[in-house]
Amino acid sequence: MTQDEFVLKEFYDIITPNKINLFDRIAADRTRHLTIALENIYQEHNASAVLRTCDCFGIQDLQVIEKDNHYQIQRDIALGSGRWVDIHNYSDEVGPTEKCISALKKQGYQIVATTPHTDAYTVHDLPIDKPLAFFFGTERKGLSEEMMQAADLHVRIPMYGFTESFNISVSVAILLQTIRQRLEVSQHTWKLSEAEQIALKIQWCEKILNGGEALSKEFRARFQKD
Repeated sequence: MTQDEFVLKEFYDIITPNKINLFDRIAADRTRHLTIALENIYQEHNASAVLRTCDCFGIQDLQVIEKDNHYQIQRDIALGSGRWVDIHNYSDEVGPTEKCISALKKQGYQIVATTPHTDAYTVHDLPIDKPLAFFFGTERKGLSEEMMQAADLHVRIPMYGFTESFNISVSVAILLQTIRQRLEVSQHTWKLSEAEQIALKIQWCEKILNGGEALSKEFRARFQKD
């Protein structure tokens, strides 16, 4: 038994069977093969809706690039999803977009710019064999030129009306639904490994229990003594 397996077992002796079943089921469907990055989104309700959408589609990580606009979660829209999705902020620094891109590339992600102004790929034919980080820009101006130039791939959601683009939260939902459905029927390895699922479930246990992090340290110390 690994240390993480021991820690999770100890937590599972404390939390309710309902929570255990919930964590096991949801962690099995979580992925880091896809991540969403928001560049300077200024409408809080849209940003919160994106967070909720990520949770609904099993996306574990949300990247937030803050330039002029500070990312704030509206609780009535996010509906608690901030507890379950890991938010990575890039703000108060020189070149936050560049830092976000660099960090994701080091993790093995291909950088994907979402834009209606491309004939490169649509969400239906974009290559999905490698981890993908989808960048979304502001509602009015879209992604920065810096981001567009740095992207490995460009993708669009097919549109059939007069309006140029969807609301950003709708765009994220359409993209994730399409890409996730394609992954579900693919042969690619895209879900979390067993070890990653265990680590994630420990993280969730820490969040729902008072003093959860202290308990985790106590369990790890006990494992080392044994």
